[in-house]
Amino acid sequence: MTDVINFIHEAQWDDFSPDVKHNAIRALVDTLGVSAAGSQTDLSRIICNHAARHFGGDASSLWWDGRLVSPVGAALANGMTIDSLDAHDGQLLCKGHIGCGLIPGLLAMAEAENKLDALDLLTALVIGYEIGTRAGVSLHASVPDYHTSGAWIAVTVAAVGARILSLDSNKTREAMGIAEYHGPRSQMMRCIDFPTMVKDGSGWGSMAGVSAAYLASDGFTGAPAVTIEGDDVSEYWKDLGKHFYINEQYIKLYPVCRWAQPAVEAVLELIREHHIDTEKIESVTIDSFYEAKKLCSMASNTEQAQYSLPFSVAVAAVRGTIDVSDVTDAGLTNPIIQELARKVKITDNEKFNAVFPAQRLATALIITKDGKKFKSGVNRALGDPGDDVSDSVITNKFRAMAGTRLDLGVVNAFETELSRISEVKDIRNLLEILSKSRKL
Repeated sequence: MTDVINFIHEAQWDDFSPDVKHNAIRALVDTLGVSAAGSQTDLSRIICNHAARHFGGDASSLWWDGRLVSPVGAALANGMTIDSLDAHDGQLLCKGHIGCGLIPGLLAMAEAENKLDALDLLTALVIGYEIGTRAGVSLHASVPDYHTSGAWIAVTVAAVGARILSLDSNKTREAMGIAEYHGPRSQMMRCIDFPTMVKDGSGWGSMAGVSAAYLASDGFTGAPAVTIEGDDVSEYWKDLGKHFYINEQYIKLYPVCRWAQPAVEAVLELIREHHIDTEKIESVTIDSFYEAKKLCSMASNTEQAQYSLPFSVAVAAVRGTIDVSDVTDAGLTNPIIQELARKVKITDNEKFNAVFPAQRLATALIITKDGKKFKSGVNRALGDPGDDVSDSVITNKFRAMAGTRLDLGVVNAFETELSRISEVKDIRNLLEILSKSRKL
């Protein structure tokens, strides 16, 4: 535990390699771009109004809204705004996400405490990705249930919150213990079976982590964080500060569950290679892993759309891609997409099950109405570690996401501020853009 606490408080920006620094900035750009697009959802509107009514204060900003609330309220609302659109980065081994809850909690506390040094915040971001990935892997290794990302986000945000508040070693340990005990160990597969606004628990975890850091600062005590201190998970923490998981986050190119994206690529491969007319498709069979098979709901709202493999495949087949409007508006009312989604069947493959979560694989079989059969090779989602997307892909995604709700001038200012974040003294200009660009 001492090594973990020392890493939290002693790591500095100059300690990190160029690739770690580069990926930290990529993660920030990608996540904040998703937040802009997510701010248009009903989920975001509801949770921002909730935070304004019930988490009053004047310390931290509701992004893309303009109102000020308490840091716990900002972490909750901004985290859920990102989570409302399933387009943010993630990590294969922890089967979930870090940045979507870490970044809102980090910025909420930094703004509240006036700790706005840009390099300090980027350093805390790296620390958070390292703590969060290991806490997620540790949780999955030590309990039978599959929990949402909010469970390890709570511990993560408490850790970086302890750094922001300059807590001593004992209080830092208490903060992570409080966060783990109170964090949302929500069962992920329940939301897969019944897709609703609860999503991946990210905002709730961020809120719990912020609260835990402040509670520990006031002397509140918590049970030890077993995902860090447990003997059965010690192996996951031995390389902290040496191996950097921030270099192993995947980037999503489509705003749907990562589990559906290998199937999307398989179908796109067939349609592009064989010039298949989607109106002549009789059936689509996707062979993937068990968790992907569970993404079987039809889509009548955005939550269902983002967790539906048949809908994702149908959109990609008809449109050649999946963008924000496909899962929030246009795709939901497109009869051609809905008809094709009903023709998609999913099976799971023992070989693909065996390599999950390190690999997410899928094949597609398309049968046309004239009886022709087209079988894809084995596909992965784009943007996995080792097959990283270029910076230009991240930039284009950012512009597309932010451009769904911001005018071009704001998008350009936003992009410029993020691109030079490691060169500026503090993030006041970035926070001004986030807080003053009200919802359209």
